[in-house]
Amino acid sequence: MDGLGTETDLTDPLPLAQALIRCASVTPADDGAQQALGTMLGGLGFSVQRLRFGAVENLFARRGHGGPHLCFAGHTDVVPPGAADWRTDPFGGEVRDGLLYGRGACDMKGAIAAFVAAVAQQPGSAGRTGSISLLITGDEEGPATDGTVKVLEWMRENDQLPDFCLVGEPTCPVRLGDMVKIGRRGSVNMTLAVNGTQGHVAYPHRADNPVHRLIQALAALTSAPLDAGTEWFEPSSLQVTSIDVGNDATNVIPAVARAALNIRFNDRHSGVSLTAWVRATVMRYAERFDLESSVSGESFVTEPGPLVDLLRDAIRGATGIEPKLDTGGGTSDARFIARYCPVAEFGLVGATMHQADERVPVSELRDLARIYRDIIAAFLA
Repeated sequence: MDGLGTETDLTDPLPLAQALIRCASVTPADDGAQQALGTMLGGLGFSVQRLRFGAVENLFARRGHGGPHLCFAGHTDVVPPGAADWRTDPFGGEVRDGLLYGRGACDMKGAIAAFVAAVAQQPGSAGRTGSISLLITGDEEGPATDGTVKVLEWMRENDQLPDFCLVGEPTCPVRLGDMVKIGRRGSVNMTLAVNGTQGHVAYPHRADNPVHRLIQALAALTSAPLDAGTEWFEPSSLQVTSIDVGNDATNVIPAVARAALNIRFNDRHSGVSLTAWVRATVMRYAERFDLESSVSGESFVTEPGPLVDLLRDAIRGATGIEPKLDTGGGTSDARFIARYCPVAEFGLVGATMHQADERVPVSELRDLARIYRDIIAAFLA
C-alpha cells in the first residue's frame, strides 16, 4: 500500500517521509516505496514512468516539457536495519521528541520527501518556465547496475536528459547547509594473485615463495604517496584491504599469495591508468601473477560557476551559512550522472545514516524542503 491518506498535505515533508520509511525497501526490495512516491508526484501533476530493470524498481517523473530542466536524483532503497537494538521500529516512521526515526530518514527518503514538498510549495505552476524531474532508483545501496545507470540510458534515448542534476545524498557533516558536494573521488578495487612454486620450507632453493614477492610488491605500492592532491581533491589513497595465503601448514611454502586493495583517486588518475601502474610495479617483483580490477566510478568535479553559485546562494539565503564545496567521502550515483550533465549533491546532516536509530530532526526536514523550494525557484526563474 502507498501509506498516503487522501488528505495528506504534500507541502509538509514529514508525512511524505513517514510514508516512504514505512516501506521496508531494503535493497533490492521495494515494498511499495516507489508506488507511494508515484502517488505523491501524480498528485502534483507529474508524468510518472515506472522503469524496472532486472529485479530493480526505478522511477522517472517529469512535470513540464521545456528548459531549463532541473532533475532531482535519489534512491528509495535502504541498507538493512542491522542487528543493533533500535529504540523504535526501523520501518515505523515514528516521531519522538521532535525527531523522525527510521531506516532511510537521513539516507535518503527524508530528502526525497523534502524535494516533493518543495515542489508542492511552489507558487502557481512550478513548471511554467521550465521543467522539473525526479530520477529515483531502488539500486543505490546495492550493486548499482540496474538503477541510475539504466535510467540514464533510458533518459538519453527518450530525450529526457536535464540541464542540471541535484542529488539529495546527506552531504552536511554538522549543520544543515554547511556542505555541498561538487565532485567525488574515483574508486577502483583490485585483486592480485602472485604465483610461486610450492615447496618445503627447509629447501627454499627448490621453491619460489610468492609471499615474499607479494610483500615486496605491496611495499613498493605503498611506499610513497600517489600524488599531493589537486585543486578540488585530497591526495589519492591506496589501501591494502586483504592479504591471504590460505596456508595451514607451517612447513610448506605456498604456491599462491593473494591480496586485495582499493584506490580512491582524484582527477590526476583514471581506473585504467592506476591498473597499469599497479601492474607495472608488480612486474618488478613477480614474473607470474594475475591482476583483476573493477572500477566502480571515475573521479569527477562540477567546477564552480553559475549553477553551483545558484545552489550556494539558495542555501546561504535560507540558512545564513556559507556552504563549503567539497569532493570527499565515498561514491554516490552522482558518478554516473556526471557523464551526462553537471551534477552536485546536497541533503541532510548524515550523522546517523546507516546506524541504529537513524533519525532526522523534523525541523531540519522542513528546512531542507524550504531550501529545495528556493533552489527550484531560482533555477526556473
